[in-house]
Amino acid sequence: MDKLPVIIFGAGGLGAAALDAFQSNGVVVYGFLDEEEELHGTEINYVSVLGNPDDDGFLKLIGKKCAAFVASDDNDYRESIVEMLNDRRKVMPSNAVHAQSMIAATAEIGHGNFVHMGAVVNSQAVLGNHCLIQPNAVVNYKAQLGDFVQVGAGSNIGASVQIGERAFIGSGVTVVSGVKIGKNARIGAGSVVIKDVAEGETVFGNPAQVVK
Repeated sequence: MDKLPVIIFGAGGLGAAALDAFQSNGVVVYGFLDEEEELHGTEINYVSVLGNPDDDGFLKLIGKKCAAFVASDDNDYRESIVEMLNDRRKVMPSNAVHAQSMIAATAEIGHGNFVHMGAVVNSQAVLGNHCLIQPNAVVNYKAQLGDFVQVGAGSNIGASVQIGERAFIGSGVTVVSGVKIGKNARIGAGSVVIKDVAEGETVFGNPAQVVK
């Protein structure tokens, strides 16, 4: 995780959690940028919401004097901010990895990922870019997650599981070893996934079944 000061895009609950992750590592958060004007001038744990995400007065700092992180669980919004940062600042968002999470030395992590308190990313696991790994989730040995994957609190992703980009895994889900989950698939909270899930499918239950 970068040690540069950070500007966080998004001042909601995920933004507050990202602030905690950065501060747990001694990283200074310069401030928040958020589209909601009523939040401008307010503070989260003494860190100010400075203005809008497209304000050049703040954007010009990114890549030179500070890094950026996108704190939103809306993949379309996150992708638009990432594209803006790529185009206008030629940077990728930094990772927010809480000091009380655990990432194996042999794991691989891309850019812009959020690994919450208590989460574990085990040996030789691979996270793409812009994934959200919620508190106490476990990504086991050799599991592979594509870009913009979300894994809910307390979920357990088995060894060698493959999860396609933009898939959503709800809270408390168990995905058994070796299962493949397709792009844009959705797994309902508390489900136990024992077989492959096709691209775009929604499944729920124990064992998980396709929701029509």
